[in-house]
Amino acid sequence: MEEETEFPERFRSYSENEKHWQARRAFIVRNLPAGDDEPARRVDQLLALSMVWANHLFMGCSYNEALLEKVIEMAEGIEVEDMPQFTTRDEIMKKHQH
Repeated sequence: MEEETEFPERFRSYSENEKHWQARRAFIVRNLPAGDDEPARRVDQLLALSMVWANHLFMGCSYNEALLEKVIEMAEGIEVEDMPQFTTRDEIMKKHQH
């Protein structure tokens, strides 16, 4: 079996810069399923969740509340420097109503 440190490297997206990849890689390594009966299915799910987390974090994408809570919990303790700050549509609308 591949070393844990080498395993995630094949899942790096061509368009991911180093900062985004290192954060998503940390998410993947932290949540790798151990001793699972269906490892391929679990890894596919983990990769999808890692993209949800990275898209939310770096691009401001929004998802349903339960999904965001899950990925934020899975990412707890992962340090990401210089995270972008996003303004939501609701915040913009509230500012223009006053």
